[in-house]
Amino acid sequence: MISRGERLGNYAVLALFAVIAVYPVLLILQTALSNDQIGGGGSFHWENFADAWDQGHFGSYLRTSVIVAVLVVGLSTLLSILAGYAFGTMRFRGSEVIFYLILLGIMVPAEALVIALYFDLRELGLTNTLVAIVMPQVAQSTAFGTFWMRAYFRGSSREVIEAARIDGAGHWATLWRILVPMGRPALTTMIVLVFMWTWNEFLIPLIMATDESLRTAPLGLAFFQGQYTSGTALLAAGATLVALPVVVLYLFLQRHFIRGMVEGAVK
Repeated sequence: MISRGERLGNYAVLALFAVIAVYPVLLILQTALSNDQIGGGGSFHWENFADAWDQGHFGSYLRTSVIVAVLVVGLSTLLSILAGYAFGTMRFRGSEVIFYLILLGIMVPAEALVIALYFDLRELGLTNTLVAIVMPQVAQSTAFGTFWMRAYFRGSSREVIEAARIDGAGHWATLWRILVPMGRPALTTMIVLVFMWTWNEFLIPLIMATDESLRTAPLGLAFFQGQYTSGTALLAAGATLVALPVVVLYLFLQRHFIRGMVEGAVK
């Protein structure tokens, strides 16, 4: 039984860390709504977001980021489910070796491979294309997704799988009609994480594409910062616009995300 003092101490620690986490966000929002001009007044300047949107061309950058994120999340989720099911429920020769080779995609940082990857894609004529931005991130996300979904499928109820097999369900029906609907929290958590990593990816778009039409939102924000080094309000407004989709997605899927993280921790 937790005493009253322990409960108050827990709340005090949680409140302290909440303040530490929320304060930078509130500071950015305050800066985004402020006026850079001396004597500009203390009211909120919502027009900063419109000015940053127009001057920074964030409409084009956000559209590119959405396309890249949808492609990366969709492809990596599909491949992760298939690979995770194979490694989690099947036994075949070389499965452990192949699995640990796939895990190299998590252990080896992108900075160590991006230059060699750039020259390979350039030889194929794929640089400065959407493929060059999407496919390396699909490979990275699939490595994590395979690890994540393998852990889920290994922890799934053997009785449910055996009951499906007795009823005549094959691997395909067992996967898509039983295990995937049961694993919605784990799947949602993986989707949110992959979307967040893809949305915030900076290095791969920077190296693989020089065309302005292929700039993603974080890359566009960096170029916007180079143009407006003295205007902190517009920079903060641009940063808020770039971060907003990730925040909205997390708030929308928060319940499933936390449930998936907790179930993974318990397993």
